[in-house]
Amino acid sequence: MALQPKRVKYRKQQRGSRKGFTKGGSEVVFGEYGLQALTRGWVTAQQLEAARVAITRHMKRRGKVWIRTFPDKPYTKKPAETRMGKGKGAPEGWVAVVKPGRVMFELEGVSESVAKEALCLAAAKLPVHTRFVVRHTI
Repeated sequence: MALQPKRVKYRKQQRGSRKGFTKGGSEVVFGEYGLQALTRGWVTAQQLEAARVAITRHMKRRGKVWIRTFPDKPYTKKPAETRMGKGKGAPEGWVAVVKPGRVMFELEGVSESVAKEALCLAAAKLPVHTRFVVRHTI
């Protein structure tokens, strides 16, 4: 079951702006280690799920995983070989708008080496460049 909202006010949305940096969610707050986006883009629900599966498989279901992004933006697509015009296409799937600085995944309960490898595997499934970050404790 892919991530998607239970219900939305409007079925279709405009593409919107991807410029700027993340408004919030740039710190590791729940777990000990995180995967932070360095570039901007749309991350689909399928890509997030593939990354989550890669993380949990590598951790052998030890520890805890938080997904800090949620695909709440519908994207549309017109059928193949359709002429221009005749309105906007049908909703195809859901994406999360990811801007630089956003922490996308967080982990806890595993060693740093296991966390680094798990998040590296997850990063390979995502369309944005990322880096491994550790929680700052005062």
